[in-house]
Amino acid sequence: MDGGIDDVGLGVLFGLDLYKYEFAGLLMHAEHLEAVHGVGPHTISVPRVKRASDIDPSVFDNGIDDDTFAKIIACIRIAVPYTGMIISTRENETCREKVMKLGVSQISGGSRTSVGGYAGYSSEERPHDTEQFDVSDQRTLDEVVKWLMEGGYIPSFCTACYREGRTGDRFMALCKVGQIQNCCHPNALLTLQEYLQDYASPETRRIGEELIDREIQNVPDEKRREKALEYLEKIRNGERDFRF
Repeated sequence: MDGGIDDVGLGVLFGLDLYKYEFAGLLMHAEHLEAVHGVGPHTISVPRVKRASDIDPSVFDNGIDDDTFAKIIACIRIAVPYTGMIISTRENETCREKVMKLGVSQISGGSRTSVGGYAGYSSEERPHDTEQFDVSDQRTLDEVVKWLMEGGYIPSFCTACYREGRTGDRFMALCKVGQIQNCCHPNALLTLQEYLQDYASPETRRIGEELIDREIQNVPDEKRREKALEYLEKIRNGERDFRF
């Protein structure tokens, strides 16, 4: 941050040391960034040690069970309410569904952790011996998006804040008072519409279209809602890259 990077993410790999020590250190780091720079962490990730080609989690003495893991996530959300919380495909579907209700806001889907993992290899051809960790949630991105929408969530692929320069203190000023939702809500719907048009399966697209039609009415600002409706129509007609 001293060098000019105004958005930073924090996170520890739980299981390497005593989790209470790691948890306290994580929150002290967030507090330090607030005190020194006036801007806390943009995101906090919560990975746990998982099996990999040369790693056996059972040999680590400091592993944490699912209930402790959920408590850590809930406490981070209470302590750092403005931060985005990330959980990866290290965790299985059941665990991810549970912790999303406790404050996780960003998840991955269809992940590959090996060298060349996104190069189009089949599962048999993929170089498993280079995987960073075993992927517990093996679902495709389409399946994850569909699952989120069926659970009442709005999947968002938005990167508007970075592209509009809303980073660092400019982002936090909006985030901490809740005003960022005036951008996040319509941007989520716009980027979801692009995904539905370009990549989704027919069933996922049907569910998504119904969700967008419902949620667009919940954009509180009338002018922004009308503009978002205009953008949605343009996206359905083949145009791309609209944002607030």
